[in-house]
Amino acid sequence: MIWALAAALAILVAAPLLMERLRRPMDARGRRMAAGDFVELSRGLTYYEWRGPARGPVVVCIHGLTTPSYVWAPVAVALTALGVRVLTYDLYGRGLSDRPAGRQDRAFFVTQLDELLTALEITRAVTLLGYSMGGAIATAFAQDKPARVDRLVLVAPVGLGHRLSRFLTFCAAVPVIGDGLVRVFGDILYRRGIDYSLPDNPEVPDMVARMAGEMGTRGTLPAVLSSLRGMVAEDMAPVHRALAETSLPVLAIWGEADKVIPLAAMGRLAQINRRARQVELSGATHALPYTHPDDILGALTDLLREPV
Repeated sequence: MIWALAAALAILVAAPLLMERLRRPMDARGRRMAAGDFVELSRGLTYYEWRGPARGPVVVCIHGLTTPSYVWAPVAVALTALGVRVLTYDLYGRGLSDRPAGRQDRAFFVTQLDELLTALEITRAVTLLGYSMGGAIATAFAQDKPARVDRLVLVAPVGLGHRLSRFLTFCAAVPVIGDGLVRVFGDILYRRGIDYSLPDNPEVPDMVARMAGEMGTRGTLPAVLSSLRGMVAEDMAPVHRALAETSLPVLAIWGEADKVIPLAAMGRLAQINRRARQVELSGATHALPYTHPDDILGALTDLLREPV
């Protein structure tokens, strides 16, 4: 009996590690079709892509918790029509970037972006465009590196209230057990949660298929869980309150039908920063960068044309 229990315990411990080890690595083979470029930063390779005129004002797009930088493709292409130079990149643990170990908190992501801008010799202030968790990263970066930011645009940003599934809430709250559960069941549950009715977009024609395959890369699930415990868990209200005392222009765009970021977050930002402009997109879900690029562009146009 004791040996049977010991064997069962060993299987429970080993199964999550084995499943993670069997996932495909992000290596040269996985990056062979990359359209953009790579730069070596302090925590590993970061994938990035430029679009638009070489001398245009720079907009840096920061994606969210799970879907990498290609989620920005429809918006990025539309922005180039305004003469804007758009930089997209993959956060550590996602897409074509490396999967370094460690806590994925505010300092982790702020450092990645700061090092990326330095490596690419971007010395002038940029407009930050952050989506979901990327909105929290952009907000933190604007406070920590104010000289690098001249406008802050947030699309359904994390940090002022969000909804997680009971599974992710439990896994984020319970170390070790949560880590194992995410490694075993995270991929399946993530794919079940994808909206397979997302419309086709010529900029990312295989969007749904690419999303469905994201968690099959080794290191992605642990990165997502680490971010839930780090960056996503941080209340950004104090940061927004500090930014409200500055002259930084802030625009926030929200989805009326978003089930991840409730519209209560919009009201919370209005109380904290009365100067922030806010736009609610009717019928938009949490996938709004992909489903509503023209509406996002419309909200951005006036802000980008204003002097800072």
